[in-house]
Amino acid sequence: MDTPRFGVPERLAQRMTMAEQHEYLRARLSRRRVLRRGAATAGTVAGAGLLGGAACAADTKPAPAASPRTGAATVDGALVAPFGRHLAFGADPRTQMRISWQVPFAVRKPYVRIGTSPLELTRKVEAEVRHLHTPSLSDKLPAVDQFYLHAAVDDLRPGVTYYYGVGHADRDPAEPRHFASVGTFRTAPERPGKFVFTAFGDQGVSYDALANDQLILGQNPSFHLHAGDLCYADTTGHGKKSDLYDARVWDSFLAQTDSVAASVPWMVTTGNHDMETWYSPDGYGGQLARWSLPGNGPDPRKAPGVYSFVYGNVGVVALDANDVSYEMPANKGYTDGAQTRWLDRELERLRKRPGIDFLVLFFHHCAYSTTSAHASDGGVRDAWVPLFDQHQVDLVINGHNHVYERTDALRGGKVARRVPVEGSADAVRDGIVYVTAGGAGAKLYEFPVPDSYEGHVKDLDEVKTYHWTKDGEKNRDGADWSRVRYTGFSFLAVEVAPGPRPRLTVTALAESGERVDRFEVTRPRRQ
Repeated sequence: MDTPRFGVPERLAQRMTMAEQHEYLRARLSRRRVLRRGAATAGTVAGAGLLGGAACAADTKPAPAASPRTGAATVDGALVAPFGRHLAFGADPRTQMRISWQVPFAVRKPYVRIGTSPLELTRKVEAEVRHLHTPSLSDKLPAVDQFYLHAAVDDLRPGVTYYYGVGHADRDPAEPRHFASVGTFRTAPERPGKFVFTAFGDQGVSYDALANDQLILGQNPSFHLHAGDLCYADTTGHGKKSDLYDARVWDSFLAQTDSVAASVPWMVTTGNHDMETWYSPDGYGGQLARWSLPGNGPDPRKAPGVYSFVYGNVGVVALDANDVSYEMPANKGYTDGAQTRWLDRELERLRKRPGIDFLVLFFHHCAYSTTSAHASDGGVRDAWVPLFDQHQVDLVINGHNHVYERTDALRGGKVARRVPVEGSADAVRDGIVYVTAGGAGAKLYEFPVPDSYEGHVKDLDEVKTYHWTKDGEKNRDGADWSRVRYTGFSFLAVEVAPGPRPRLTVTALAESGERVDRFEVTRPRRQ
């Protein structure tokens, strides 16, 4: 198994000439254009289109790179266009931002320019290149080299809008011809105020996924939570070496996501389809190459999808449920319990921190769901639900099941308060609401009973379902907690309001923009 190689390569030898690359792309990717010709007859080498793409290897230095195949390859760095921008918070969203992007060829001296005006990008921050090599996994899939660039921008001011441009040697984003590519973001405020965040899981590359992204942008969110199963380059999702895999799908995914993630911090965690076994450690080498996340979890190099951050009066915790899943055991126990011990400490720390009202957790595998596909994972229930109850977590967001489903308020897995559409729950008094938001764009699943959502309520006393056991078996049981069910593409928009009686207003929106659910989570009135 080839492992990822990180660093900034001066040149990549033993690769194709430009003529070979062009012929290869024409033969293999006839419907995907990655070369755009400009007025000077030498086009800009760009990334993937929204629904297709590829990554190649070449040298971007002016001098040719020797190749044992036919001679030399030259790609001028001025012609290599960045794509697939995605932001993420550092450990402190008030002062830290991580800016990431991709280039189709290796580049020299990558960097970010940043400033408080689009015309004055005066600060320059060096970036690192993380080179990810994927071997040829079958006679139908070529070897792929991908180049991900990351800049850690610290010492920002809270509550400030910044402008940025990404570039490298021979391509300065501050030049007027690149003005259209300048992005923007806003740091978290110093003091809590009203804001919105969005969330979903199980996205992939599709027109439905793209439509959801555009609706999310319309919510003007301060950040977005992605609960795993990001792009489905691994179509099997069992975490085995025999799983099918096409690394080029990531190019399409990041190009698709750029329209939102270039301005909205895209906070991700890992699902079962994100265990890409060709990369070490534990199949997460690809995640480490592509994403720069807060890195404050128990072991960020081993468990990149485990971290926390605070935005306003909300503490957010990302978890990797592959570590505890009974259904998908490939990575079960890979942290040797370190993640669960960290979770206990982190929830206690956040709950005691002044100014934090709500604790929101997101991860992939569902604690409570009734679909015919995956239903509920007993491993999550056994390892984490008691900690959620102990520390009075307010909202849990999952993916994995490609639908929208929401529970009543639960304590110890039992209904403590019924929460219909337009209802409310208080984690201290009533228990925790669990939301499955897996309708981001991947193929939809089915429920064993009719849907029940706003305007189409069909309440049932019980849904016959199952949960996965430690032995990897399906234990049949009945669920009296399945309150809202919607089979369709959708996402969550959560409005956070601080104050004497703080609240989360949670809305589920369909791909059409139709509202399918709405409820509130409140905290006790402050004394």
